[in-house]
Amino acid sequence: MEIKRIKNKEERKDAFYIRLKVFVEEQGVPRENELDEYEDVSEHIVLYKDKLPVATGRIRIIHGDAKLQRICVLKEYRKLGLGKVIIESLESIAREKDCKKAILGAQVQAKEFYEKLGYTQSSGLFVDEGIPHVEMTKQL
Repeated sequence: MEIKRIKNKEERKDAFYIRLKVFVEEQGVPRENELDEYEDVSEHIVLYKDKLPVATGRIRIIHGDAKLQRICVLKEYRKLGLGKVIIESLESIAREKDCKKAILGAQVQAKEFYEKLGYTQSSGLFVDEGIPHVEMTKQL
């Protein structure tokens, strides 16, 4: 298993591949909405297992806080602890950047996963791309 901090647009293709598989094909998010204006200002990571890209996430710094986004694992690699590895890697990057808090929009079905990693719900229910979410935060 290897985590790679993506350095250029060429390498970013692996992150986009995973996101398109999970969010667009599996969850029905329109492709044009999945890739957004924040791609170039975010830092992306990809987790490789047996040299295959299987999980990804990105981080943006907003007013000194770390916004963790686009966290996903390919269906056939779930329940292996890879999501936790992605979150911990993004939190590590956030600490490097002197962030004191991490914020994320959690799909409701993943809320318990994030709670186990120390996140607490910080908003009411909202819908993003037809999927119910809650905002969650964690002090770093």
